[in-house]
Amino acid sequence: MASCCLLLEPLYNALKQKILTSDHIQADESPIKVLDADKKGSTHQGYQWVYHDPVQKLVFFNYRKGRGQHGPEELPADYNGYLQCDGYTVYDKIGADPNITLAGCLVHARRKFHDALDSDKKRAGTALAIFKKMYLEERAIKEETQNDHQQRKLLRDEKIRPLLVQIKTWIEAEQFNVLPKSPIGKAMTYFINQYPKLEAIFDDGRIELDNNLIENAIRPMAIGRKNYLFCGSHKAAQNAAMLYSFFGSCKMQNIDPREWLEETPQTIPDHSIQKLEELLPGYKEKT
Repeated sequence: MASCCLLLEPLYNALKQKILTSDHIQADESPIKVLDADKKGSTHQGYQWVYHDPVQKLVFFNYRKGRGQHGPEELPADYNGYLQCDGYTVYDKIGADPNITLAGCLVHARRKFHDALDSDKKRAGTALAIFKKMYLEERAIKEETQNDHQQRKLLRDEKIRPLLVQIKTWIEAEQFNVLPKSPIGKAMTYFINQYPKLEAIFDDGRIELDNNLIENAIRPMAIGRKNYLFCGSHKAAQNAAMLYSFFGSCKMQNIDPREWLEETPQTIPDHSIQKLEELLPGYKEKT
């Protein structure tokens, strides 16, 4: 596995650069336990930082030892565009870069209200009903517009953006009637704090309403964690990130990862370093 990853490392770097050429990527992070010689009898808590380009259908995993600011900021250093993410404060620090515009995630905002159902069914239900309308409209818009992102933006502005404003107006009228630290109070505060990011979703029809696609890309790793429990070293965790990147991209392109992995290591030694992009999953189908 290590030898294979050493051979594929230039292609992994090409994948990183390919994703950074996009002006819209999604970002998320997920924990992974790693054996560390400095921690006898226990494992180190590392993180896979994941970046997904929903237009090119490519995903990039990047292992870092922590969840702090230095994890993701290294990757988007040269990035210019939209970064769709949840409310984790590290992303806010990244968003201070004038070249980066943060877009929010409606699913994370909705989830807070769902968590408040048991303690305040009426208020939480009111918000969830509006979220439901938004997603029903989005489904119809996607069916109507297909890949016409400009038309999708126009229809979203007409049919979905007013629903977002409706939730905000409702919260502004209700939030002083609830305890700030109650589940419904926290849901309302989260929504208001994230509102500028949620508005940014409607700047471009290519931007998804949420980060569900990247969470789907992370799910195989979450399942894997339950089986292999940990990575054997920090280097092994990075190798895993490399293979998760290629296999996740294959899945998005409807390519058999086994076939791709059989063919690519045989091809890459004789392939031009300037044309490595041609070996990425899905390149042949697009050309």
